[in-house]
Amino acid sequence: MMQVDWTDGKTGFLTAGGKSLEYACIGPAPDQAPTIVMLHEGLGCLALWRDFPQRVAQATGCGVFVYSRAGYGQSDPADLPRPLDYMTREAVDVLPEVLDGFGFRQGILMGHSDGATIAAIYAGSVEDFRVRGLILMAPHFFTEEMGLTEIAKAKELFETGDLKSKMAKYHRDPENTFRGWNDSWLAPGFKSWNVGEVIDYLRIPVLAIQGRDDQYGTLAQIDEIDSRIYSPLDTAILDDCRHSPQSDQPEQTLAAIADFTARLIRIEQESVEIR
Repeated sequence: MMQVDWTDGKTGFLTAGGKSLEYACIGPAPDQAPTIVMLHEGLGCLALWRDFPQRVAQATGCGVFVYSRAGYGQSDPADLPRPLDYMTREAVDVLPEVLDGFGFRQGILMGHSDGATIAAIYAGSVEDFRVRGLILMAPHFFTEEMGLTEIAKAKELFETGDLKSKMAKYHRDPENTFRGWNDSWLAPGFKSWNVGEVIDYLRIPVLAIQGRDDQYGTLAQIDEIDSRIYSPLDTAILDDCRHSPQSDQPEQTLAAIADFTARLIRIEQESVEIR
């Protein structure tokens, strides 16, 4: 059901998964250009993308739709504890309502970290011909010991340091935000979490972006895509870059996104002409 009357710069709330979720629309509406849907990381939200959505819209000419999942930013708190398959549930149960809510017609899912995983699960699990490509920044398909160690460090910072007060600037309920992410990743059963099989079902072009110095995941995550995917894969492996390519290497990241998007749009146009 359409809930969003798109105008450039519009912000508001839509309902998906039974929760009120904050959103922002940037650039042209879905009936005027393809739309890039941005899915944030495990402690991210709409505001923490900073000016990156605007820069993506400028670099690609696409509309950009950004939203905060339940438990993040100014959206409704999440129901805790989260189930260990919470990313799959976000992809299969909630994201379809978000896409329909703003009138998605065709475009790209672009996710960072947890958001990249949710985007990949959606494209590999839900038949949606509107999704023409994926941009996955620092995706996770399985747990790695070094990543879990960093997540345990984050728990210490939240409980004894200033992480909670920093998060309160961006999230209306930082305790809900942090626990929803951290408690899930550190749950004993989560060590065996693996959603690599969704890659086998991808039939659209993928751009994977990863920092060489990512503290939460190694290049094994990108190798997993490369070894399983049947559709075209572009990779951008960035030097001097940790877990957030859009912050650590914004120019290289934007250039990779713009090039990938331009080629997708060109392919779309050529196929329309052939028909």
